[in-house]
Amino acid sequence: MLIVGNGRMITRDVSCPFLEDGAVVMDKNKIIEVGQTEDIRKAYKEAEYIDAKKGVIMPAFINTHEHIYSAMARGLSIDGYDPKGFLDILDGMWWTIDRNLSEEQILQSARATYIDSIKNGVTTVFDHHASFGSITDSLFIIEEAAKELGVRSCLCYEVSDRDGMDKAKEAVMENARFIQHTLKDDTDMIAGMMGMHASFTISDETMELAAANKPEEVGYHIHVAEGIEDLHHCLKHYGKRIIDRLMDCGVLGEKTLLGHCIYVNEHEMDLIRDTDTMVVHNPESNMGNACGCPPTMRMVQKGILAGLGTDGYTHDMTESYKVANLLHKHSLCDPNTAWAEVPQMLFENNAKIAGRYFKSPLGVLKKGAAADVIIADYDPLTPMNESNVNGHILFGMTGRNVVTTIGNGKVLMKDRRLLVADEAQAMAKCREEAEKLADTINNR
Repeated sequence: MLIVGNGRMITRDVSCPFLEDGAVVMDKNKIIEVGQTEDIRKAYKEAEYIDAKKGVIMPAFINTHEHIYSAMARGLSIDGYDPKGFLDILDGMWWTIDRNLSEEQILQSARATYIDSIKNGVTTVFDHHASFGSITDSLFIIEEAAKELGVRSCLCYEVSDRDGMDKAKEAVMENARFIQHTLKDDTDMIAGMMGMHASFTISDETMELAAANKPEEVGYHIHVAEGIEDLHHCLKHYGKRIIDRLMDCGVLGEKTLLGHCIYVNEHEMDLIRDTDTMVVHNPESNMGNACGCPPTMRMVQKGILAGLGTDGYTHDMTESYKVANLLHKHSLCDPNTAWAEVPQMLFENNAKIAGRYFKSPLGVLKKGAAADVIIADYDPLTPMNESNVNGHILFGMTGRNVVTTIGNGKVLMKDRRLLVADEAQAMAKCREEAEKLADTINNR
């Protein structure tokens, strides 16, 4: 039994959203009670105690769109890479990396990403993987790292025709095998989806193959209209917009997650809403790739379940929060927008998205929820209460304020020291493999 107490506590539980001196008690992988520190400590005298030291106690973060395979892009220089648009970025950088990843590099990329996630208070990750040089067993390799480091993960492989039909079929079968594997798992720590790259790299034949090998219990995880080129391709080759094509192919539904959705219109947003399909917004990626600003505020206002991800740009969810807040204000020239919508996406909708794949309630500190708890070293210089906690997180915190991370009842990091791996050794190994990858790509 474990208690975390002596901190300002943000619970995300509407019945008791904030405690000035709160404590949460966990037994194994579940929260069993939340209350005042003094009361909790008296009631559970034998429990191990972690002192928040007047910091902020809150639910761990959830990242609903991540790219583990991109970990070794940091600092990578590819000879001749000079992108003129989004397709050049994809082929010149990301597809070049994924075509050259070895199994060992997949493993080290996963370890590095999960370590950084833990250090930023993220304990649940939805990953969208690609490694067209090493497809078979790649999801199982990532799962190995997820189990080792204690991060709850929903994984999929990015099906695409871009490297030929044989690899597209291999990718579909990798998803199918992994999904069946996760459906037999009872830990509530691993899940699978049918991953798809994007409409413009997936033929009708591959769509049909994926559908034939996807169990009803799961949905798809696919990039949608991230670049205008995706829309133009769909209109030219299929005579319809992307969401209409996905609807006709049976892709939409409550278990399906659509990434980006930048170039969608009102009709398409209505289809997404009416099919209860999920969307994830990745603001830094959209800006960094010069793809444009999606109508995400409109989606939230329409009642679409839209969450917040990072797309591999960062593993700090507070970064995505800050950037989304600025992006939509700037794009809409409206200083009042994004104040409510973006925190709803991060703190409410991400938990609802995760709830469609994991049984335990996530993103909340209350009895029966998953024991996913973080402590942030944050001493507010202005009053902090239930009405302004989001403003404190937005303007006062970053992921690096997180000092302690507990995932599924296990202390993964305490006082900024990683407990589930030798961090120095892990980073040294990652650097070694990153250098090999760079050499392979540039034929040095």
